[in-house]
Amino acid sequence: MFTGSLVAIVTPFKSGKVDEKAFGDLIEWQIASGTNGIVPCGTTGESATLSHEEHHRVVKLTVEVVRGRIPVIAGAGSNSTAEAISLTKHAKEAGADGALLITPYYNRPTQEGLYRHYKAIAEAVDLPQVLYNIPGRTGVNMLPATVARLCGMKNIVGIKEGSGSVQQASDIVMHCRERLTVLAGDDSLTLPMMAVGAKGVITVAANLVPSEMAKLVSTFLSGHLEESRGIHFRLSPLFAALFYETNPIPVKEALGLMGKMTPELRLPLCPMGTETKAQLTGVLKDLNLV
Repeated sequence: MFTGSLVAIVTPFKSGKVDEKAFGDLIEWQIASGTNGIVPCGTTGESATLSHEEHHRVVKLTVEVVRGRIPVIAGAGSNSTAEAISLTKHAKEAGADGALLITPYYNRPTQEGLYRHYKAIAEAVDLPQVLYNIPGRTGVNMLPATVARLCGMKNIVGIKEGSGSVQQASDIVMHCRERLTVLAGDDSLTLPMMAVGAKGVITVAANLVPSEMAKLVSTFLSGHLEESRGIHFRLSPLFAALFYETNPIPVKEALGLMGKMTPELRLPLCPMGTETKAQLTGVLKDLNLV
């Protein structure tokens, strides 16, 4: 259902508030550049420091700006199942096409707890749902066997697999086949994961190079492997640079250098250090982005 290059879009701030004008402009640029979907209120969108009111507004604004031209998959996860259900219900009411649901963080549920969490959301809200596994952020790894238990449920249509393991992605594809769409959760692993059956990526890099990320995916899926591989190698330094410091610090800094928005963050995230900013700027210059 959701394939291609789907951008995990940043949330621009200005003087402590969501910068709706900059946000709308970013969405329009993404659509014009061939991005296949917008994912607001994820990790890259600083969902952890958005109030519920802001979270709801950002999702609604995304839907309003997109106007049905491409899918909107709203971040709606939480370490509280009840809260995740509430956010997913709001995503549906706002007109989103789907919800992205991160594994519960900090409380580190068992595999049975993960299964029950996602089952409860799928049964509570009739909206396509994409699981999101990123153990480096959450402290828990959702195993392929657990994903296999979930992938037959009506509303569970995909997974953003961010474990960093191509083998784990391969196991999920093998277990779930056509019942679940696997999307890469790491830009650098988009190409390797598509080689084992993934259908795209939920990407940080597309915030800066939307047309290139869309082409990386589309050329591979259309059988033009060498072209896709060439894009992968050209963008590899950028993939690394976007994690010189905690995401989304570098991508917001880069968008600021590109003149797309004010690179404002919310504590406890803070501006890039001088050395890493200089390194990031060098990568952007090599790609003619600044």
